[in-house]
Amino acid sequence: MITVNMHEAKSRLSALVKAVEEDGETVILQRNGQPVAEIHRYTAPPAEPIRRDLTPDPQLRAVLAPGYDPAEPLSDDEWPEDSR
Repeated sequence: MITVNMHEAKSRLSALVKAVEEDGETVILQRNGQPVAEIHRYTAPPAEPIRRDLTPDPQLRAVLAPGYDPAEPLSDDEWPEDSR
């Protein structure tokens, strides 16, 4: 384990990361003598399986007005003026 203050960490960041990467070291960063952060080798979280739930959500179901038929053609007065 390597312990460094913030100024030293800024000056030696590349070397510290190399020690973490190659030697598996852990670096403790200190500010005013107190540990504030830790740098260690990254480990990827285990991959979760992809969930394929294609069931439609009933809350997203379209609710049409009573008696409305979306396939019914529009009457002449329902068309916009510039589309007649």
